Amino acid sequence: MDITLRPLSGKTRQEHDLLGNMNVPEEYYFGIQTMRALENFHISRVRLYFFPELIRALADVKEAAAMANRDLGQLDGTIASAIIAACEEIKGGALHDHFVVDMVQGGAGTSTNMNANEVIANRALEILGHERGEYKYCHPNNHVNLSQSTNDAYPTAVKIALIRSIGKLVGSIKWLVEAFRAKGVEFAGVIKMGRTQLQDAVPMTLGQEFEAYAATLSEEVDRLEQNLKLFLEVNMGATAIGTGINADPDYSPLCIKHLREITGLPVVAASNMIEATNDTGAFIMNSSALKRLAVKLSKICNDLRLLSSGPRTGLNEINLPPMQPGSSIMPGKVNPVIPEVVNQVAFRVIGNDLTVTIAAEAGQLELNVMEPIIVHSIFESIEMLVNGMNTLRDKCVAGITANEEVCRNMVYNSIGLVTALNPYLGYETSTELAREALKTGRGIYDLVLEKKLMSQEELDNVLRPENMIKPRKFWHK
Repeated sequence: MDITLRPLSGKTRQEHDLLGNMNVPEEYYFGIQTMRALENFHISRVRLYFFPELIRALADVKEAAAMANRDLGQLDGTIASAIIAACEEIKGGALHDHFVVDMVQGGAGTSTNMNANEVIANRALEILGHERGEYKYCHPNNHVNLSQSTNDAYPTAVKIALIRSIGKLVGSIKWLVEAFRAKGVEFAGVIKMGRTQLQDAVPMTLGQEFEAYAATLSEEVDRLEQNLKLFLEVNMGATAIGTGINADPDYSPLCIKHLREITGLPVVAASNMIEATNDTGAFIMNSSALKRLAVKLSKICNDLRLLSSGPRTGLNEINLPPMQPGSSIMPGKVNPVIPEVVNQVAFRVIGNDLTVTIAAEAGQLELNVMEPIIVHSIFESIEMLVNGMNTLRDKCVAGITANEEVCRNMVYNSIGLVTALNPYLGYETSTELAREALKTGRGIYDLVLEKKLMSQEELDNVLRPENMIKPRKFWHK
C-alpha cells in the first residue's frame, strides 16, 4: 500500500542500515528507517501528519541545527543551505504526507526523528541536483542529524509544537467564553431557581448561571499560559543523555539562539542537560491543566443537558438547538448531542492525563522511553478539546434560548422561595412555612399572607426578582 496516498511507479531504490538492505519506492522521500518503523508499528494508526504543528517544529529544530553546524564549520555551507531550504519548504506545508510513522512507537521517538531526517535529506538532495537516496551528498544522520540525538531534537520539537498548539487551544477557550458571556447578558432578566444537590435552593438569573460558565472557563486561560512556559526550557545540545557528546562546545547556545530567531519563541537552554533529557515534568503539568479544563467543560455540559431536559417532564428551562433526530424508534425525540460529545471528549482527555502520568513515572535512568505515548496523548487531548469547544460554541451555545415563563413559574412554585424570607421571619417560622407548603402543596406566598406574617407590599418587595439575586440590606421585625 502506498502510505503517502501517491501513485507508485513500481520503481525502487535500495537503501541499507544496520539490519541490512531494503527496497524503498522511488516516490518516497523517507527512507529505510522510516520503512522499518512502518513495518513495526501498527499501533494507533495516527500518523505524524495528523499533527502539522509537530512536523513544522521538527523542521524548525533541524533548520536551527544546520545553521549552528554551518556557523561552526561542522557542516558544508552548500549542504547546510539545501537542508535549510528543505526545512523551509516543509514548514510551508510541503511533503507533510511523507511524515508517516505511527505516533505511538518504541524507541523513545527515534522513528519520528529519522522520518524527519530522511525526508529533509532527500529533499535537500533534490535541491542539490542529486537523486533521492544518494546519501553521500547529504545523509540523514551525518548531515541532517549532525550534533543531535533523538533525545534532544525530538523533545525540543515536541515542546515547540505544543506551545503553538496550546496557543490555538487558548484561542478556542476565549471564543467559547465570549459565547457564554453573551448568553449571560441575553438572559440577565430571566429569573430562575438555583439548585444545590439537585434540590431547590434560592433564586438567581439564568444570566448569572451562564456568566459563571464564562468565568470558570476564563480561569483556564491563565492556567494554560502559565504552564506552557515550562516548555520554553529545551535541551538542544544535550545529544544522547545530556553530556553533549559529539557536539561542539559552542553548538548548544548557538543552536538555541537560531531556534529563538526561527520560532520567535524565547526558548532557553536547560540549566542541567542531564536532568532535562530524562525529565517529563513539563508534560505532566500541562496534561494536568488540560484535564482541569476538560473537567470544567464536562460539568458545564452536564448542566446544559439537565437544564434542557424534557421538554415536558424535565426542567425545560432552556432550549438547545435541535441538531438531528434523536431516536430510531421514538418520533419527535431530539437529544442534546453536542453536550454529549463534549462530555466524551472530556472523558478521553481525563484518561489521556492518566496515561501521561503513568508514562512519566515509567522513566528509567537517563531517558524516559515512553515519551511517544506522552506526546500522542497530549496532542490528542489538545486536538479534541479545540474541536469539542468549537463545536460546543457554534452548534450549541450560540443557539440556546430560554423558556422564561417556565423558569419564573418554578421560582414562585418552589419551597426554596422561603429562604428569601428567612432574614425577616426567622429560621423557625420559615421552616414551618416550608413544612406546611410541602405537606399541602400550597405556595409560600399565599401562606405568608394567610398567616399575616407580612403585608402584601412587604412580601412583594422581598420577593422581587432583583432583590433575591444579590446581597441587600434587610429589615428585622
